Amino acid sequence: MTNPTEQRNARRLIWANGLQNIGDQIVAAKTVLPWLLQAGGAPGFLLALLVPIREAGSMLPQAAITGWVLRQTSRSKVWVIGSNGQFLSAAAMGIAALFLRGWALGITIIVLLAALSLFRSMCSIASKDVQGQAISKGKRGMVTGRATVIGGVMGLLAGLMIAVFLSADSPTWLLAAIVTVSSLSWLLASLVFARIELPETKSPQPAPTDNAWVRRCLTALKEDKAFRRFVTVRSMMLVTALSTSFIVALSAQAGQSIQSLGFFLIASGLASILGGRISGIWSDRSSKNVMAAGSFLGSMVLILVVLSSTFSSNALNTVVFPLSFFLINLAHTAIRVARKTYVMDMAEGDLRTRYVADANTLMGVVLLIVGALSGLISIFGNEVALLFLAAIGLLGTVSARGLKEVSAG
Repeated sequence: MTNPTEQRNARRLIWANGLQNIGDQIVAAKTVLPWLLQAGGAPGFLLALLVPIREAGSMLPQAAITGWVLRQTSRSKVWVIGSNGQFLSAAAMGIAALFLRGWALGITIIVLLAALSLFRSMCSIASKDVQGQAISKGKRGMVTGRATVIGGVMGLLAGLMIAVFLSADSPTWLLAAIVTVSSLSWLLASLVFARIELPETKSPQPAPTDNAWVRRCLTALKEDKAFRRFVTVRSMMLVTALSTSFIVALSAQAGQSIQSLGFFLIASGLASILGGRISGIWSDRSSKNVMAAGSFLGSMVLILVVLSSTFSSNALNTVVFPLSFFLINLAHTAIRVARKTYVMDMAEGDLRTRYVADANTLMGVVLLIVGALSGLISIFGNEVALLFLAAIGLLGTVSARGLKEVSAG
């Protein structure tokens, strides 16, 4: 980068997004939050809603708030508002974990997580526009990649600190304090992002006023067979997205110390690094087979987790749960890369764009439905919920194998 302004903007984007990723790694619906709810006596039904609320909450509001975002003259301000909103939501979660228990704690965390996800959707919409204006084509991936590395490294360090420095006798309020302190990463991110140098938009873009996207989604699902099959298979791939919180809850339920949570954070970071490198190469050969393999691996691991939880000693499960968590996240990374590759390969141009947008919108709805269903089933135990998700994953394995081959081979 030879442009001094672009160089400064690149550094600020890297650090702003990196700081936001730090918050995502620590105030995580798959690890820290289910541990807090389990330790605080919240019911399993609410634990099952954490990941669906976090994931769907970032996707569903985007269509509704896009008009408002387009009417703003400064997209940087939209991002700053979103980041500050995430800071306040995460800080309130930490405070709630200090003073509440049971249903009160669970419902409060769910509401605050929904708010955090809404603010995250604002950042998601605005960030692409700001980065497109601030960084020239051919350099944007570098900015995103380095920001991801910052978040991943800090997530690993946080896991190591919890595993090494917190003892088995450490009280749960220490974890609540870590969540509260971690919320500051979003506040710092907003301060960095606000310094990005962009020309002020002279007039806001006209915002869409109709709800044509709803009709388009339903029409595509009804009339486009290839799209319908892809969405169906993708829905069954939720086995890896929704199961991790139950594994963490099993660990906390078994009385394992807070040190175990550190191993979960370490496993999550390592799985993302390794899975992304390997599955990308394999997906270019056959993305549908990678989806099938990831779903099969996830289902088998969940069945083994249930068997180990039921019949093995707590000492053995201290190793089994984090290792299983790593394998599930590895499978999830492979599925995520493969399904993105598949949807890019199955269509071109505007049709591809519509497929991506419509699939994300529909998946937000599916996430909430399947998450609520698995939550109801978890009333009978976390193990029962895991077996339910494993069954869905095995169906997904068969369905993915039946997809049309669209990869280069």
